[in-house]
This record gives sequence, structure tokens and C-alpha cells, in this order.
Amino acid sequence: MKVTIVDYSSGNISSVINSFKEVAQNKATIEVTSDLSKIKSSDKIVLPGQGSFKSCVDALKKINGLNDTLNEFVIANKKPLLGICVGLQMFADVGYEETETKGLGWISGKVSKIDNQNGKFKLPHIGWNQINILKDSRIFKEVENNSHMYFVHSYEFLPKDNKVISAITDYSTKVVCSVEKENIFGTQFHPEKSDKNGLKIISNFINL
Repeated sequence: MKVTIVDYSSGNISSVINSFKEVAQNKATIEVTSDLSKIKSSDKIVLPGQGSFKSCVDALKKINGLNDTLNEFVIANKKPLLGICVGLQMFADVGYEETETKGLGWISGKVSKIDNQNGKFKLPHIGWNQINILKDSRIFKEVENNSHMYFVHSYEFLPKDNKVISAITDYSTKVVCSVEKENIFGTQFHPEKSDKNGLKIISNFINL
């Protein structure tokens, strides 16, 4: 089985690569590429994302044909994809970081700045926070509810349909920190930086 981490120059993804390789061992081949034919032939895709919503969307667009290839993989062929951090946020129709920017539109909703209640809560939200698992998501198999995960973000994904939300975390408000819709999975937290629980989530995704 081949799992491809999409490399579209969205910041340092070395910890994502190292974690997937550590977990995969002989269960899967981990490839890191922006080559469209290699992405198409993958069994699963990981879409990381660091920086702003706009910078990540722009970086995807810079690689000719990448958006179409991802759409075909996810929407037409219904193969599993895991979005991490801004990788998850880009599932939305639109994001409002820097300027209004169109997202991939895979899960209807928007990405807005976290309401920090007039400075009561620091932004970006950095550090460990408990997650409240709301539904029996396949990527949370054997992960205990209220486990701590590692976050770095100032913006949150607000989906139109609450049924796609698989976990939330309390930070100023109830922030969506994980979604699942058919073959599409996303985490706002960084599983690759979330110790054993994060590695378990990566393992669950590889084993889907």
C-alpha cells in the first residue's frame, strides 16, 4: 500500500514525514511528492498545511493540475485523505485569513479567526489541549476520549453540517478539531506532534 504525503512547499513537514515512516514500517510505503501521477496512483493521501489559509491555497495552485488531481482522488475516486492543520481548513468553501480566499469546497463551511473574547485567550492557540470525541470516527479507534493533542492555530473551521464534526476542543469556544465525511478525514491538531495518541491516529489512518 502506498501513502503519499503531498509536498507543495507549505512549510516544514519533516515531522509529518518522520511520524508516518515510524508508524508505517512494513505496513505501507510512504512517499513524499508533488508528482501528479504518483499522487493519482496512491492508495491514501496526506495533505499537511502550515502557515496561512491563503498561502497554502496559493501554494497548491502553483503546482499545475494539483487541485484537479486532488479533486479526482477525493471526490471522484473516493480514496482516503487526511488533512492536517491548514490541510483540514482547506476542505472549506472559503477562508478569511489575510483576505477572503476560496477553499477546496469538499466540506461546506468557512474558516474564521477564533473568537479570543477580547484578548482573554491568546492567539495563536499553541500547546496541548484535551479533545472531546463526538462520534465513532475510524481514526480515533483505541484513542481515549479527553486525550491531549498538540495545537498551533489562530483560525478554526466552521462546517455547515455539524454531523461531520468528530471531535471538538475547548478554547474560548468549542473549536472543531477533527472532521470525518466518508473518505475525508481532517485534524486541526498535529497528530505528528501529539505523542502516542497522535501516532495511534496516524496508524489508524494507514490501516483504514
